[in-house]
Amino acid sequence: MTLSPSSILSERVRTLAESETLKMARMARELRAQGYDVISLSLGEPDFDTPNHVKEAAYEALKEGYTKYTPVAGLPELTKAISEKFKRDNHLDYKPEQIVVSNGAKQSIYNICQVLLDPGDEVVLFAPYWVSYWEIIKLSGGIPVPVYAGVEREFKPTPEQLEAALTSQTKFVLFSSPCNPTGAVFSRQELQAYAEVLARYDHVYVVSDEIYEYINFTPEHVSIGSFPQVRERTITVNGFAKGFAMTGWRLGYMGAPKFIADACSKIQGQVTSGAAAFSQKAGAVALLSDLGPTYAMREAFRQRRELVLSLLEEIPGIRANHPEGAFYVFPDISDFFGKTDGSVVIQDADDFCDFIMNSAHVGLVSGTAFGDSNCFRLSYAASEAQLREAIQRMKRALQRLH
Repeated sequence: MTLSPSSILSERVRTLAESETLKMARMARELRAQGYDVISLSLGEPDFDTPNHVKEAAYEALKEGYTKYTPVAGLPELTKAISEKFKRDNHLDYKPEQIVVSNGAKQSIYNICQVLLDPGDEVVLFAPYWVSYWEIIKLSGGIPVPVYAGVEREFKPTPEQLEAALTSQTKFVLFSSPCNPTGAVFSRQELQAYAEVLARYDHVYVVSDEIYEYINFTPEHVSIGSFPQVRERTITVNGFAKGFAMTGWRLGYMGAPKFIADACSKIQGQVTSGAAAFSQKAGAVALLSDLGPTYAMREAFRQRRELVLSLLEEIPGIRANHPEGAFYVFPDISDFFGKTDGSVVIQDADDFCDFIMNSAHVGLVSGTAFGDSNCFRLSYAASEAQLREAIQRMKRALQRLH
């Protein structure tokens, strides 16, 4: 008897959803191979290069022989630099031994879920949420519990919604600020209100994903771990990919209560061990040296946000949110549901994004992957010329719907 490939694979991988962002990137590549001019606004990757002084630091580290294995939790100079950064920017007091450096912030989140979740444990997710949260929680045996807020509230759940979702099975609450996919930034007052709710549930931890910290258009970035009510129960995740345009360097980190940091290091030691040595040396330089290039990127993203919002306003039926950080817009397009161009009918955000890809050759990501089937995510990590052209193509394609 010949076994089918699917029967050989584990149930774990058979039930794992493909990353929607990577799926759209694949569709874009396939259309380009057929000769189409595709503008991809689907990937969450800055279109800037890594600052020169950070690249120079990596080059110097290579010349100095930093090509060997590193401690699993990170080189001492980097964990010390991260500890100083947490104090300087976030009013967080994580000692170097409470920090674990990983191969990207995504691995930090995976490590956390692996060490905290047993089958049946619940994780409260602020929805819309980053695509991988849901699948990583499932891979770890946990149950995702989404708490949803729509575009009318800028996708920010109320404290009452948070409290209603908490149970005796809740292990932790997971959210990002600035948020991927919505660009929402939680204010000091909003985070304090969440902290006051969580103060009444001392079995619930908080995982705060702050990877977009430096792409924040509000007057301040606030970390929920700085509030005394949850200080001892907060795990703060961050990394270098977004604020320093270091996506390919695969370098992230977390600060946590020491017993959790030790457990994450234990897991990582069996899976990947430490991150690349020369990347870590460059990371320490990035955190403790001139942030001018990072702030310049932030201002460029701010200008692009204004451009994108003004262009989207010209398309009837698109209700855009007003993101305060990251480099995404997450518009509601439910007004198009039920409409057709004569050959396809738009039933949900998946259909909408497929229609735009196939008819306008613009890559977007369906909000379904983020927990909201009424919306799509548009990344404005692209040139102004590309953004103008992409949205004009969208406008022309949507005018054909009736």
